[in-house]
Amino acid sequence: MKILELYQKSKPVLSLEIFPPKVNYPLKSVFDTLDDLEKLSPDYISVTYGAGGSTRDRTVEIAARIKREYGIESLAHLTCVAHSNSEVNCILESLIKEGVQNILALRGDPPEWDTEFDFTKCEYHYAYELIRDARLKADFGIAAAAYPEGHLECRRLSEDLMYLKQKVDTGVDVLITQLFFNNRIFYDFIDKAVKIGINCPIVPGIMPILNVNQVKRMIYLSGGASIPSKLMRIMDKYGDSQEDMEKAGIDYAAEQVQDLLSSKVPGIHLYTMNKARQITEIVNNAGIR
Repeated sequence: MKILELYQKSKPVLSLEIFPPKVNYPLKSVFDTLDDLEKLSPDYISVTYGAGGSTRDRTVEIAARIKREYGIESLAHLTCVAHSNSEVNCILESLIKEGVQNILALRGDPPEWDTEFDFTKCEYHYAYELIRDARLKADFGIAAAAYPEGHLECRRLSEDLMYLKQKVDTGVDVLITQLFFNNRIFYDFIDKAVKIGINCPIVPGIMPILNVNQVKRMIYLSGGASIPSKLMRIMDKYGDSQEDMEKAGIDYAAEQVQDLLSSKVPGIHLYTMNKARQITEIVNNAGIR
């Protein structure tokens, strides 16, 4: 089933994101997680793609097995920045062969091991180029990323929104946002997106905060997601206790989700970090299922 069809149903869509284990770790670890996440009856599960394509083969395999063995629709992440056009074509053919119908098209980050990576020498420079080629290749369901507080490489949110519209106009069916911790930022972003003619489903991506160090890392990786005062107070109060911080983070994420659902969002996308127990608590506490 194409991803857009899921968002045309009456109930809010629940989607979960997992990441493949590193190449020197057995795949069993992620399938143990999936055994637990399956109990939440997600509408689809997305599978990330390591920087520079470092987990490419595992992404394809896991996405295919999610659909084949669990009977759950899958969304395979695909980045293009470190790939040639022929490599992207081969990956798309692998996805077609494995029956994976949906991709999350991203520019992506350079390989972690290449400290002198030169974007100008790449065949792909932007996500819309990957979207264009995927749309020409086959009838994929295509999702793309949206940044409620703007992409870190854009000087203004208005500029970033125009690039986002370019992606949608090229062939995106659904947008999934980067993490945010203040729902007002998301609602404001939706208003701005609609005003410039972006009319596809925009799905909020929620990252539960389970420890303070994780907050700092996620903010760094996301390019500077802002921290509302309520969350800052939680971090100050519970930051020295892993157990208390985890509980408070679960509660905070559940409250975010409840508020979003009350505003009739098309669905909720949870960044699981492969933490099945904590994600299960959030889903149950928020009443998604």
